[in-house]
Amino acid sequence: MLRVGCHVSIAGSLADAVGRAGERGCTTFQIFSRNPRGWRFKPLTDGEAGDFRSRLDAAGIGPAVVHMPYLPNLASPKEEVYQKSVQTLAAELRRCDLLGVPFLVMHLGSHLGTGIEGGRRRLIDGVFHAFDEAGGDAVLLLENTAGTKNSLGGTFEEIRMILDVLPEERTAVCFDTCHAFAAGYDLRDGTAVGATLDAFDDAIGIDRLRVVHCNDCKGGLGSHLDRHEHIGLGAIGEEGFQAFFAVPAVRRLPLICETPVDERRDDAGNIKKVGELARG
Repeated sequence: MLRVGCHVSIAGSLADAVGRAGERGCTTFQIFSRNPRGWRFKPLTDGEAGDFRSRLDAAGIGPAVVHMPYLPNLASPKEEVYQKSVQTLAAELRRCDLLGVPFLVMHLGSHLGTGIEGGRRRLIDGVFHAFDEAGGDAVLLLENTAGTKNSLGGTFEEIRMILDVLPEERTAVCFDTCHAFAAGYDLRDGTAVGATLDAFDDAIGIDRLRVVHCNDCKGGLGSHLDRHEHIGLGAIGEEGFQAFFAVPAVRRLPLICETPVDERRDDAGNIKKVGELARG
């Protein structure tokens, strides 16, 4: 069965997100485990975690995926930001285990002030510290980026360099279609999709792919513009997504939309569009 969903709000409670996912037609979904715009957060109670897990089991939706908050940057040269980032990663890994969520998605951050090699070393050290502190089983998914200036993860080879050092059983990849396209990996037709996924397989290995963020792109190929668009209405287009969803290695994965909600289309509309294009 095709698993398609979107990012849903946790307003009210984490458990309420499960109902919102169902209302939108999700068969998988993504959340923040707490307010993503600040450093401070309340510990997760056993009751909150149990309520989320029981509603998830009852709904038959899954897997659920947690996304890291916005502020952490494990490549930062600023010691206070770096330490807070490592502690946040450890906390989010623990929260995933409490919630029964198998995957935590993380952006790789900015190396401004450290240089790319220094940023990569700080990121790797921080992930190891977080794993040691958190324990558990949740898998950390490194998300490819749009290749904006000073960001880590804009190329598949760069992600491979990080994965090579981290424990294989605890790390894998979340592939964002908008970010890949903006970074210069073409996805506009079958030939382009094949070439991009071959490049991913050569650099990283398609077996390390666990989750796909399905987003069209407002900018052109190689624009480095991280602006998401409705599925099929951006520069990738319907032909590209139809070819992408036809790939067996992609179809078997959770496909999660992080698309706009406006007068043209809502979350349910984008989920429906993914289903239509995946059916060919």
